Amino acid sequence: MILMHEIKISLPFYKIAYAIFFTVMLSLVRGVVYSYEIGIASEPLMAILAASFCADTYTREISSRRSEILRLYPMKKRISSIYKRMLIQELFLLSMAAIGYGLFYVFQNPLPMEATGSAEIEIHQFLIYFASAAVSLSFWGLLSNLLSCLFQNMWPGIGGCLMLWLFANSSLGDRYLGPWNLFSYAFRSIENSGDVSWIYGKIVCILISALIIAAMPKIIQKRGAYYGNENRRFNCHFQK
Repeated sequence: MILMHEIKISLPFYKIAYAIFFTVMLSLVRGVVYSYEIGIASEPLMAILAASFCADTYTREISSRRSEILRLYPMKKRISSIYKRMLIQELFLLSMAAIGYGLFYVFQNPLPMEATGSAEIEIHQFLIYFASAAVSLSFWGLLSNLLSCLFQNMWPGIGGCLMLWLFANSSLGDRYLGPWNLFSYAFRSIENSGDVSWIYGKIVCILISALIIAAMPKIIQKRGAYYGNENRRFNCHFQK
């Protein structure tokens, strides 16, 4: 019952609708020729979807005036609720990333990576993409939620992620960051399949995500108190 309540809050209809629309349109509009291009085309754009999707995970409580109820919860339960909602959203987005990968085959029928067209190679390629997408979606979702909490508004969360995204997903970012780039998977060397240095970029994402998770309780505690004070001042003024 509690889980269903969290799902309803985390995945309102409009979010589900625009995520599905985005995923379908991506597989239709973003052209690919070879199957290895699917991950390159999909991962960065799914990342920016995660940033917009998760930005209001906590701030929506404020705009909907549910923050006073949430503040009655013990801090441990409040943080647990936020993490549950993040997990629900991330799992949904990861399922969209997997479905979107398959839709490229449905709509565009790309050529296999190898001339043999081995199914084993294609599955291995998908599993690498899936792991990379899981790390990327988690990082961008957590970062947007963190920035939204810090600035008390979802738009700085989306805007801050967009600026970082534009740098990381560019030739400039690839030139200066190399394998440490947040989108190292998309910029990896396709010709040299033995080069796995792109994993360094994913390690960076994992480490930053861990720091965000560790810092979130303190940030929510401080910002939650601020919101609570703001709401009380608003209510007192209204009553006068």
